[in-house]
Amino acid sequence: MSFPKQLIHIVDDDYDTLDFLSYNLQKDGYIVHTSSTGNEAIELANSIIPDLIILDVMMPGMDGIETCRKLRSIPGLNHTIIAFLTARGEDYSLVAGLDVGADDYILKPIKPHVLLSRVKALLRRNKDNQQEDIQLFGSLSIDRERYLVIKNEKEFSLPRKEFELLSYLSSKPGKVFTRDEILKIIWGEEVIVGERTIDVHIRKLREKIGNEYIKTIKGIGYKFEF
Repeated sequence: MSFPKQLIHIVDDDYDTLDFLSYNLQKDGYIVHTSSTGNEAIELANSIIPDLIILDVMMPGMDGIETCRKLRSIPGLNHTIIAFLTARGEDYSLVAGLDVGADDYILKPIKPHVLLSRVKALLRRNKDNQQEDIQLFGSLSIDRERYLVIKNEKEFSLPRKEFELLSYLSSKPGKVFTRDEILKIIWGEEVIVGERTIDVHIRKLREKIGNEYIKTIKGIGYKFEF
């Protein structure tokens, strides 16, 4: 499946990396914009509203973590996917990135075909999410069309991956979803992420909607109850 007109914003202070990523993504039909600093990235992203931001962690001045934090404070970017570029073994970068609102990460160095596969997986959307579908659970409602959650009459947005995870778990209240199922459906078979990724997203969801909805089934996974 191809996404010929989707817009990708790459942020990295290394020009060789920018050239490599830009060349391969443009060759596959994506519209690509680039920035080399955090401040430049924030200004440009606020203007173009990309579908995906690929953000390097280790940048001079404002690093990727702080850049991501500021990007996530911009309302217009609530549904923009943010993926960190990170070197193998940088566990701190992964956790810190997810804590400030990143949806995923891409390990470098990365081969062109793996890059394109990862990007397609990140941008892939379930067709059901394009249809109007409001789920009601007492004082909590989930509007899948507008990517909004309303609790006690207060409306707020969630980062894309958090919303998809909540929508998936709540699609069958009471059902226990295994960690493997969650990883496969929410992150895709082509995306390699650790179980810690799920834990971080579950924790952030609980902070926002409360602890009463998502239950941990030790050694298996999670279920949604209301």
